[in-house]
Amino acid sequence: MIMLRSCVLRAFVTAALFSMTGAQATYSTSTAELLSELIRVDSSNPSGREGRIAELLASKFRPLGFKVDIVPTPEPGKAHFLARLKGDGSKGPVLLAAHADVVGVEREKWTVDPFAGTIREGYVYGRGAIDFKGGLAVFAEAVMRLARNHVPLHRDVILLSEADEEGGRYSTTWLAETHWNLIRCEFALNEGGWIIKDQNEKIRYVSISTADKLSVSLLLTARGTSTHSSMPRPDSPIYALARALSKLADYDTPVQLIPSTRDFFLTLARTSEPPLSTYFNDLVNSADPAMVQKADREISKDPLLHAIMRNTIAPVFLKAGFRGNVIPGSAQATINMRVIPGADPRALISQIRGIINDPRVELTLIPANTPDGARMAENLRLAANLKPSAKETPLYRALERSARSLWPGVPVTAYLFQAGTDALAWRSRGVPVYGIYPYPITPEDLTRMHGNDERVPVRSLEQGTELIYRTLVEVASK
Repeated sequence: MIMLRSCVLRAFVTAALFSMTGAQATYSTSTAELLSELIRVDSSNPSGREGRIAELLASKFRPLGFKVDIVPTPEPGKAHFLARLKGDGSKGPVLLAAHADVVGVEREKWTVDPFAGTIREGYVYGRGAIDFKGGLAVFAEAVMRLARNHVPLHRDVILLSEADEEGGRYSTTWLAETHWNLIRCEFALNEGGWIIKDQNEKIRYVSISTADKLSVSLLLTARGTSTHSSMPRPDSPIYALARALSKLADYDTPVQLIPSTRDFFLTLARTSEPPLSTYFNDLVNSADPAMVQKADREISKDPLLHAIMRNTIAPVFLKAGFRGNVIPGSAQATINMRVIPGADPRALISQIRGIINDPRVELTLIPANTPDGARMAENLRLAANLKPSAKETPLYRALERSARSLWPGVPVTAYLFQAGTDALAWRSRGVPVYGIYPYPITPEDLTRMHGNDERVPVRSLEQGTELIYRTLVEVASK
């Protein structure tokens, strides 16, 4: 009888929640206001100063009865924040992870103060609005809503606000090595997949990432004779490096689809209009190389879609010269490769070496005896045998059902995240992790991530909060 009453109560709560569709709901601005507060704490990494974010969050979670832990790192000012809402312990915890650090800015290229958290014309502007303080605000608001509504829980719900995701030695890998008991869980939500809408505010698809690409840094080093700039020689390392980069600029790696990417493109094939629907289908199913090439060319006009179906190569740093009257003896470029799970980075490096085809240009991974090199080597080791997180878990299914209920008729699909996240700390220990940027955005909004005038719609933040709250009610409540 007790179990029956519990099931009836849960069904009533769920029905009440799900009766409110995305079109009908009246949205508050609470998540937007929290995001604005988070943006006003400048946590650009380096140096991050995520400890200030931790204190801000602690002031909001402690009064609601959460068990709060702030884990300082060996670097002053950096800290991880954890808030745990206790359940009865009959099921394993669910964890929501979001990083508090953000990348830096080119202030002169912004039209607003990137650290003011400006709310105007239906958007929250600021560094991290999309990546990933917006997600932190959504996750935090959804978890706090469980406490405010006194939802009875079968499992603990843990919110983690992380340090050093954008770079640094005290990321979740460090946290898992030193404080695994605080973040051990049955499954986790993280950043990853996208909810993409068109310019008419129609949502095209909801993608939930089950795997991430791996970030690998490659050094291209050209060498030549260092001499006076008035006497140029044919072995200039800057020219050699420029020619190598020019060859890479004209090269695209071949299409390489894993099962989740195939499912993603087939979903788009079913929900798109011709001729795009035909291109998606040809990309996955055609045995004709010419048709696949044409499909690739057309689909790749969308940079996001171009990125998820192949290993990618992008120059990110250039280093050459030290005086205006000296031809330097070397020139170096750092190439960031994003590698599909299961692909061999060495094979990609071999491709690049063949494309450059110049013995004067040396290709090496960043040295393992440097902090960045050591972290990359460890990530390569951990990721070597990883498989995508399975879809047959209560968390994935709850997120899928919640998305379908909030946006009826919109396809929901698994996805390979085109960038990297800190999910490796859990996936390498066998814990399923699912990624989502929990707010609908347009492709134009997406281009602003890590760019200028980064922004996220206020209404999308509230829709995302509803999505995550519904998911938690289904997966964690009695």
